[in-house]
Amino acid sequence: MSKLKAVISGKCPQCRKGDMFESNALSLSNFHKMHTHCPNCGLKYEREPGFFIGAMYVNYAFSVAIIIATGIALNVFDIYSIYNFLFIAVGVTVLLLPYLFRYSRIIYLHLFGGVDFKPDQVNQSKA
Repeated sequence: MSKLKAVISGKCPQCRKGDMFESNALSLSNFHKMHTHCPNCGLKYEREPGFFIGAMYVNYAFSVAIIIATGIALNVFDIYSIYNFLFIAVGVTVLLLPYLFRYSRIIYLHLFGGVDFKPDQVNQSKA
């Protein structure tokens, strides 16, 4: 599995097989619950205490992209007003919150976690 496909499907950066989150993003009460270790290879996801605080920067970039895209779209369709802009930008951001949260953590771990891909990595208890 390629790195891009692993990021899109939310897989472990080391084995690219184990899921990072316990349930899917549409489970609104559990979308934030993340496995502490990879169910396949046993990699500890939180590399150090507070590691995922850095994922807020990725989430910020996503939110800025949504705000810019909203402004451009409203200008293109010539329906720009501050009320439309605020309503749509905030609405889209709130609706995408489960995905923004998850993908900011996934991308942050894949890019800055210092984890190398090991295709043959399997949890010792499964071997």
